[in-house]
Amino acid sequence: MPSLPSGGQVYVENSPRRDSMRFKLIIATVKTNVTDSIVDAAKAAGATGATVTPARGTGIHEAKTFFGLTLETQTDLVMFLLEEHLVEAVMKAICKAGHFEKPGTGIAFVLPVDQVAGLESQMERFKKRRLNEKILETDKDDT
Repeated sequence: MPSLPSGGQVYVENSPRRDSMRFKLIIATVKTNVTDSIVDAAKAAGATGATVTPARGTGIHEAKTFFGLTLETQTDLVMFLLEEHLVEAVMKAICKAGHFEKPGTGIAFVLPVDQVAGLESQMERFKKRRLNEKILETDKDDT
């Protein structure tokens, strides 16, 4: 694995090593009143955390005005950096918790991640989870 100048590791998705970790980024834009719900749902589905940033945006519906002032609903941009195998479960969980089936409640999408740095504090957890998955896989193959 390549090293950073500070000595940290860069985890490369396209590494020739078979056991290299693959990451994806889920980005969701939601109203602030559901941010905590989707973060909690994502954690229950396997996410280790989230980054929340206040945001604003425009959609197909015009914002409401009051005496010429535009009233915009507050929005949060919520980002989840995940191991690839967790993406589907976390995506389903945040869509359900955020009520994304209703118009105007939020959107979520997934982006590929080629390189990641700064995850040293979480690497032990990732390694343990992968080891447990391999053990379960082996047990399943033996039966």
